[in-house]
Amino acid sequence: MAKIETGRLGTLAADHPAAWRVGDNLGVAFLLAQLGAHATERIAERLAAIGLSPAHIGLVRAIAATPGLSQHAVAERVGVHPSRIVALIDDLERHGFVERRRNPDDRRLHALYPAASGKLRRIGDIAAAHEHDICAALSPEERAALRDMLVRIARQQGLSPGVHPGYRRLRAGSGPAHQAPDATS
Repeated sequence: MAKIETGRLGTLAADHPAAWRVGDNLGVAFLLAQLGAHATERIAERLAAIGLSPAHIGLVRAIAATPGLSQHAVAERVGVHPSRIVALIDDLERHGFVERRRNPDDRRLHALYPAASGKLRRIGDIAAAHEHDICAALSPEERAALRDMLVRIARQQGLSPGVHPGYRRLRAGSGPAHQAPDATS
């Protein structure tokens, strides 16, 4: 059982009612950051079982949404310098999640496609289980309402739909490719 340090109340089990009274004055931004960090750790653990990281699934999502794009176009879509995703795409191809095919219009380019192997279903299963576990405290109606509110906030903040802002850390010269993003599904 997780423990929470509450200051004057000492350390309490996370499910103890008094433990969360400490959080009554926490802001929405803090709670979103706290849950985001927790969700990132959890999805990373789940993905490690199939040899992937959160950065991999973000690229898979972009490739599946628009099959046939060049590696350069996928990099632009997620806001990363193309050289920073080469190793990630190599991993995805090696593990059978994506395929590189010659572009019929320009043989110098390769188009990226989700692999026909059915392996993408495994990522979908992991993402669905993760979503279920993270939102287990909510009813289906509450989950839908929360999602709608988060989409509104993301739009207001100017975030790109389906692109985790953690990819910004993959820009040229900003560290190892496998570190980012720390996104959930």
